Amino acid sequence: MLKWIVAALIVIPALEIWGIIKMSHWIGGLPTFLLILITGFAGAYFSKMEGRKALVDVQRQMQTGQPPGHAMLNGLCILAGGLLLLLPGFFTDIIGITLLFPLTRPFYRLAILRWLERKLRAGTLTIRRK
Repeated sequence: MLKWIVAALIVIPALEIWGIIKMSHWIGGLPTFLLILITGFAGAYFSKMEGRKALVDVQRQMQTGQPPGHAMLNGLCILAGGLLLLLPGFFTDIIGITLLFPLTRPFYRLAILRWLERKLRAGTLTIRRK
């Protein structure tokens, strides 16, 4: 697991820097900078809006006595999408937008659910309390 984190901490910023440099060559430095700022502010705004919807869904399901599993996974996807949109770069923005967009979010939710099921079946999911 540690090797994947180290690889991500090296590869993702390198890819983002390359994307920013390429975009600045195509459209110029100032438009690239403004585009990065706009995606950051838009990400914060849309995360807030979608997050409120997810919170209402979780509360509604809990009030009716249903387990709020899918609604909580939606909230997790929205949180991750918002964080990715706040990071400077275009590749993380693309993934962040697809995590916030309600039509593409079920694909991520399904992937997270399958990952959790595999971990639970294998008995490798551990929850630690401090």
